[in-house]
Amino acid sequence: MGVTDVERAYAACEAITKTEARNFYYGIRLLTRQRRQALCAVYALARRIDDIGDGDLPAKEKDIRLETIRKSLVAVDSASDPVLVAVADAAHRFPIPLDAFDELLDGVWMDLEGRRYATFDELTEYCRCVAGSIGRLCLGVFGSKPDPDAARYADALGIALQQTNILRDIREDLLNGRVYLPQEDLDSFGAELRLDERGALIDTDGRLSALIRHSAARAREWYADGLRLAPLLDWRSGSSCLAMSGIYRRLLDRIEEHPEAVFDRRLSLSGKEKLGVAVRALTGRTT
Repeated sequence: MGVTDVERAYAACEAITKTEARNFYYGIRLLTRQRRQALCAVYALARRIDDIGDGDLPAKEKDIRLETIRKSLVAVDSASDPVLVAVADAAHRFPIPLDAFDELLDGVWMDLEGRRYATFDELTEYCRCVAGSIGRLCLGVFGSKPDPDAARYADALGIALQQTNILRDIREDLLNGRVYLPQEDLDSFGAELRLDERGALIDTDGRLSALIRHSAARAREWYADGLRLAPLLDWRSGSSCLAMSGIYRRLLDRIEEHPEAVFDRRLSLSGKEKLGVAVRALTGRTT
């Protein structure tokens, strides 16, 4: 029997994920074959949406492409694009909430509008769109024991990961004209987001460092809530969840210990460190 269009579609999504998901693929590879294929399809479409939002296209062209994706999700079963073919098949295999992609699209539009956030509650709503949505999509692939809070845990875990991304990328986002730290937090710590002549963040009297440590401690509370999901998952899905979140938690630890590490570079873990987190996840360890 030859390779089917669906199999080719999944292969294309897995290739995208292996290349682009530098953190997530350490967890995705722990899944069973069908779940791994489905999550790669979810990732590939989410990546396409993010790449449009972060790319160099004119704003009007971005709007057109994002709206095209929104419309294609309505008729996803008739799609011919490989990523959408894989998403459609995955949604038939698993209870994937495809409307979560609409929330992701809404979050990308917030970025295109250049929205800034006065309060942490406002930032949380943004994080829920761009990352809580991914958590709920993953839950559709993972499946879980019956629990009315399972989707909320998945949402919280996604929000925790996004808060970690925000702290890691303060400098990079500022260079791109984006600010995610809530204004109320900046005011509370008397911190400003400014760059010196080298393009590094300026930390006047340690105020920005103090704000980063405060934000990291708050993100840790979201992880604690979200990780209640792991015991509801089967062994492989739970290991995948712990691996993906564990890499980001390790990154958060490093940011909290040394906030200055994000002032002039994009902080990341080595491949060896990520592999170590994934191995520990197989035993159910979160640290």
